[in-house]
Amino acid sequence: MVETMKALGLRSAHLHTMSIGSIALCIGLWVRAKTVDQAERGNAERRALFVGLWPPTLWLIGDALRATE
Repeated sequence: MVETMKALGLRSAHLHTMSIGSIALCIGLWVRAKTVDQAERGNAERRALFVGLWPPTLWLIGDALRATE
């Protein structure tokens, strides 16, 4: 998988940036969840938590790419 990503031109900095971006997206979704009505709040909070699971994965893939650079 790492070799395929490398062949596509992805660098470790790209994955690290996406990891930090997903943290910002998670915070944005969480803040937005507080502004929707009670009927939709559960889905909005679950969406924010789901996105909150992405940063560690993206960061570790970025570290794996860095090891091959």
